[in-house]
Amino acid sequence: MSAYAIKAEVADPRAEAFAFGAEKTMYGGKRIARGDTLYIFASENEGGIGLVARGVVTSAEALPKRPDVERWTPRISITVQRTHLAKKPLGRRELEAFSDWDDGGPETELNFKFYRQATNKIVGLSEGAAAFLASFF
Repeated sequence: MSAYAIKAEVADPRAEAFAFGAEKTMYGGKRIARGDTLYIFASENEGGIGLVARGVVTSAEALPKRPDVERWTPRISITVQRTHLAKKPLGRRELEAFSDWDDGGPETELNFKFYRQATNKIVGLSEGAAAFLASFF
C-alpha cells in the first residue's frame, strides 16, 4: 500500500468517514487505490486549518476524461475511513518557510505539492514525507 495526501474542503474534520468527489490529482495522486493511507488536510482556501486526520481509502473511482477539455487533470472520487486525528498543527503557516525546492526535505515536498499551486488536490507522497506526516498522530 502507498501513502497519499489530500487538500480539500472538509466540512467536519472530526468525521468518522469522508467522501471526496471529483478531486484533481497531481504528483502521482491518480494512482490512489483502496487500502492506501490518506493524510487529510482541510484546505485553508475554504477556511480549514491544514492537517486534520489520517485514514484508509475504502473506495477510489477514476472519472473518465472529458473529451471537450483540452488539458484535463485526472480526477478521482474517493471515500475514506478515518483512523486518527492529528495531534499537532501542520498547514501553510508551518510549511511556508520550506521553499528551497531542491533540499529533499519532507516539509519542502509538502509545501511544493500543496502550496506552490494553491488548488485543492490529491498527491502521492514519498516515503520520507509519509513518515514525517505519521509523526503528527
